[in-house]
Amino acid sequence: MAAVKIGFAAPVSGSWATVDNLALVAAKAEGLGYDSLWTFQRLLSPPDASWGEAYRAVLDPVATLGFLAARTSRIRIGVAVLNLPFFAPPLLAKQLATVDLLSGGRLDAGLGIGWSDEEYTAVGVDKRDRGKRAEEYLPLLRRFWTDEVVDHDGEFYRVPPTRMDPKPVQAGGPPILVGAGAEPALRRAGRLADGWVSSSRADLSSIGKSVRTIRTAAEEAGRDPAALRMVCRGAVRVRSARADRQPLTGTFEQIRADFADLAEQGVTELFVDLNFDPEIGSPDAGPAESMRRAEDALEAFAP
Repeated sequence: MAAVKIGFAAPVSGSWATVDNLALVAAKAEGLGYDSLWTFQRLLSPPDASWGEAYRAVLDPVATLGFLAARTSRIRIGVAVLNLPFFAPPLLAKQLATVDLLSGGRLDAGLGIGWSDEEYTAVGVDKRDRGKRAEEYLPLLRRFWTDEVVDHDGEFYRVPPTRMDPKPVQAGGPPILVGAGAEPALRRAGRLADGWVSSSRADLSSIGKSVRTIRTAAEEAGRDPAALRMVCRGAVRVRSARADRQPLTGTFEQIRADFADLAEQGVTELFVDLNFDPEIGSPDAGPAESMRRAEDALEAFAP
């Protein structure tokens, strides 16, 4: 089985998420041959920090993608994920088409439906029927990127006959990777998307089950399951060696070995994400020490 493609998450959460560090990580990742750079979305966080350190202070992902596009020339850039209901479809289509243009066609669009009641309330969107909303949203998004004129009257969205230009560089628009964990959403990825991206909370010891669900749904929909990308968010935590460890937690050597196990389960791509390590992606972490550890990880996990 082919080895997974390796990406790296940009510093977007906590005290190490600075302009200088973004530029440094982007340059090093591209120079070391990484396949991709990633961001993620979190609009709000609770006052008691009960969602975890990674969500307390997060840069906007779309603005960050524009910055990364300007600082790189080869590496792909992606978001895992943007929550569809938080955007009107033409707004998100325009933003992503623009980033694709600015990057010369290097954008990967990870899209999900979100889980936070607080964020849904704050953006003024009803959380009910969010799965049905996504079923309408995803094809509509592609139409903005491909059709000369969009005319849509659906259950959740209406678009009068209008045009959207300029189009993205990538034919058909940026690849869409559905962020999902529940079975209906996994099947949606197989039917409608170019692939899937796992969450930071996914059980990586059994990720192959999700991969099989997606590929089965693709096959049932008459699509080629082998053509879909299976992207793992690698919430890496570099620690001293322990026997009773979770996947992607341990020494550099142990974590590297986990990459091969994920490939055997059907993962085609993995990006190393240090933002979800509370010792790094926290507003209370020391930014200089976080960057030192990130540079060590960049060297250790380089393709």
